[in-house]
Formats: sequence, C-alpha cells, structure tokens
Amino acid sequence: MAVYPLKSVLSGVREGPALAYRAPRGVEAYVREVAAAEPLQLVGIEREGVEAGFVKDLARRMDVPATRLFAILGVPRATAEKKASAKERIGGIGGVAALGLIRLMGVAQEIAAASTHPDAAGLDVPRWLGRWIEQPQPALGGRRPAELLDTPTGAEVVTRLLGSMASGAYQ
Repeated sequence: MAVYPLKSVLSGVREGPALAYRAPRGVEAYVREVAAAEPLQLVGIEREGVEAGFVKDLARRMDVPATRLFAILGVPRATAEKKASAKERIGGIGGVAALGLIRLMGVAQEIAAASTHPDAAGLDVPRWLGRWIEQPQPALGGRRPAELLDTPTGAEVVTRLLGSMASGAYQ
C-alpha cells in the first residue's frame, strides 16, 4: 500500500473559514452549499461549529420544536438559546451532530431531486425529514433515526438507511 505525504494529497486545497449560513438565502441553500463543500471546508465547519441561529431556522423548516432538535443533537437548550442570541456557533459534539443532520438533509434533497415519483416535485424535504427521523425504523431495530443523530457514526448509519430506502433496498 502506497503512502502519500499529506501535502501532496491536499496540494492546492486550503482550509478556509467555515461556510457561513446566511438566513435570507434560507436553510435549503445552506444545506446544498454544505453538500457540495470540499472536505477541508467541512473540517472548517467541524472545527468552528454550526451557527446556532441556523439550527433554530432548521428546526422551523423541519417543523420540529427547537428544543427537540437541540435534544436530538445533544445540545442543552440553555446553551443553544444563549449561542443563538449571541450569534455564536455550536461547537464540539453538538456541532458535529448538527453537521451530520445537515448532510442527511442534503442526501434527502438529492434523493427528492432525482426521484421520478410524481409527488417528489412538491415534496417539502425538510418537513418530511423532520417527521421521518421521529418514526421507528425496522432497519434500525425499531429505533427512531433521531436517537442516533447525536454521533457521527449514528448519523452515517441513518444516512445510509435513507439512501438504501431511496434505492429500494428497504421499504
């Protein structure tokens, strides 16, 4: 197995500041931006965190109470509210969990965009995802996806399940 120096693997790629959420553009635009981000841009988000205001806006778009979404992400409500008021970012494990949810939303958007089902064109993806993550899933042993979104591995499992459902592997 060849080992390549990190410098050659990342040549020409710079880690910049985390992608900024701009509320006037909306939740879906930010999700698409994160979905298209380069790996080192994602590292920037992981290091700097996700804007608490975005998480509140995401909760509204998903039609999930903000307190519930904070709980799903493992972020204490008081901390999240304080950070949102101060226009700060949620970092640490809660920020990584929020990034996992953003990436899950991106996958759901891609699936809806690629679908040939007649209802897909009018699907409110954030609202649908907000309901779906609260439904027990047989492929998760009866657990709700929301129960797994607080860890990177759990978010990956849920993302794979969503992709499998879209391909018809799970119904």
